[in-house]
Amino acid sequence: MNPFTTHGAFSWFELLTGDIEGAKKFYGEVFGWEFKRADNVDFDYQVVSLNNQEIAGIMDIKHCDDEKIPPHWGNYITVTDIKATLEKAKELGANVIVEITPIPKVGDFAIIQDPQGAVISMIQYKMAC
Repeated sequence: MNPFTTHGAFSWFELLTGDIEGAKKFYGEVFGWEFKRADNVDFDYQVVSLNNQEIAGIMDIKHCDDEKIPPHWGNYITVTDIKATLEKAKELGANVIVEITPIPKVGDFAIIQDPQGAVISMIQYKMAC
């Protein structure tokens, strides 16, 4: 199973933090992760790799434009049709936190809150189209 092309699979993890360098030092030493700056955005987005495989990202929480959001790890679920999946989620009672938004050279994502209050992101990768 390829998590980047399989509908419903967890495929990406992302840390939002106010201290990127501190997070890199901590997670690098604890887990042996390596980091490189992403070249598809105009801000510091660090791509996390383990054994030469990209597994996650780290970005500054200030890009969320909401100072009430605490530092946290987020999860992305792959979808093959983001518009249809978002509509289905809304029909089933989801609250849309972030409407469909493009990520240059990656795909489109949206963030929802399920009827029980949990928040999760969905993403349709360009390579999955």
